[in-house]
Amino acid sequence: MTNTVLKSQKHPLSEYINCLKSGQALLKDTPENVLEVVGILKSYGIVLDAYSKNLIYIAEHQFLEMFPFFKYFNGEISLSKLLKFWWHDRINYEYAEYCMKGMLWHGGGGLDKYLDSAEFKQLAKAAIDAKITGNLILMPLNQLFPEFLPDMVRQQAYYSALGQFWRVMSDIFMTLSDKYDQGKMKSIPEVVNHILSGLVEAANLPITFAVNIKGKRYEIIPESVGLTFLADTAVPYVEAVFFRGAPFLGTVSYNAKAQQIDPEQSQFTYGALYADPLPIGGAGIPPTLLMQDMRHFLPDYLLEVYQKTNRGTDNLRVKICETFQKSMFCVTTAAILGLAPHPLDTENLQEQAENQVYLEGWMDRFLTSRLQVVNN
Repeated sequence: MTNTVLKSQKHPLSEYINCLKSGQALLKDTPENVLEVVGILKSYGIVLDAYSKNLIYIAEHQFLEMFPFFKYFNGEISLSKLLKFWWHDRINYEYAEYCMKGMLWHGGGGLDKYLDSAEFKQLAKAAIDAKITGNLILMPLNQLFPEFLPDMVRQQAYYSALGQFWRVMSDIFMTLSDKYDQGKMKSIPEVVNHILSGLVEAANLPITFAVNIKGKRYEIIPESVGLTFLADTAVPYVEAVFFRGAPFLGTVSYNAKAQQIDPEQSQFTYGALYADPLPIGGAGIPPTLLMQDMRHFLPDYLLEVYQKTNRGTDNLRVKICETFQKSMFCVTTAAILGLAPHPLDTENLQEQAENQVYLEGWMDRFLTSRLQVVNN
């Protein structure tokens, strides 16, 4: 126990370990931070609602479509909507797909394992056979490249799973905003506890996926597989999107000789907790799409805060990103508390030691994040 305590004192981020143990969060508890975090999560909740609906629509209604030109229309196609899309007066669903592909690529959790199982291959084959029967393009394509369509089914399983995850998170963030408006949310620890309670309540919600093909239902992820919200979507999402991410084109060289990208995916630090807000203020960076979406739904009280700062709303996307990172450290705090091996206020010495090792593991990953920046 003594060695563990000494080690924690030497850790560069030991102050945050002490904060977590004392019931605080990774983000400082100030009225300004509460206002910013709740305000941005309200906007984010609205955007996630749209993302969730579209991802689930694509998974269920654009299943194995080779050219899904209207996948972002959710089945409602009209000239006025088409003109809005061409004018980019719309939700940027591309960012939702970016996150989905990040989860697919980094893997992790039961969903990743299941999609490599014999059961999945059998269920996917049944759905593929039903879809391609009589299709003069897909039938020969499947014969020439037998792994192509199963891989598409894997991707559409992630469309559905991420859509289901975001459905829950949207509801959590919107109820958080409602409580704040009612004067029931006044501190950062209260914000964290609200998110944690939502995660715990939804922890065992089943993650399933099925499609209707020619009037018949085909299960891709049956409930019997046992995939659940927390272990199989929430945790892999945090790993893939909060931490690892993917290097942004134009900001680093993809040339292997330049050695600007770590060859180990597990060492990637391109996620939301590390991103520099300045590039996100411009075009070509995937999170810019999210910031652009959120700017349309900012509550008035948050917009007023931005208007009173230097440059006002001229660099609004940068300001939104900075606030969004604050909120994501609150969500990460909830995840840390929810996954801890023991209650952080335990008086059992062995449990304290195990918690210490657990927390230092997290702090090691925060060393190069923007944790200290958002708290200054």
